[in-house]
Amino acid sequence: MNLFSSNQSELFWWVEINTTVPHCTYYFGPFDSKKEAQLSRTGYVEDLYQKEARGIVTVVKQCQPDLLRVFQDRSRSRKKHI
Repeated sequence: MNLFSSNQSELFWWVEINTTVPHCTYYFGPFDSKKEAQLSRTGYVEDLYQKEARGIVTVVKQCQPDLLRVFQDRSRSRKKHI
């Protein structure tokens, strides 16, 4: 299921940010233009860095993500049984 229902040929611009700590992919958007997304990405990077994310790589692209945050690290996604 997609977050936004729209015509597949009409994709919005998103900022995709990948981090190595935590090993995660984040999506910020949607934006109407590539330029708008590029101007916004600095704030997202600064916010993640202040939250101690490291190994930050950004990509601005047209897509339609299913999720806004995807953890790649299995240890973080496991539930603890108490």
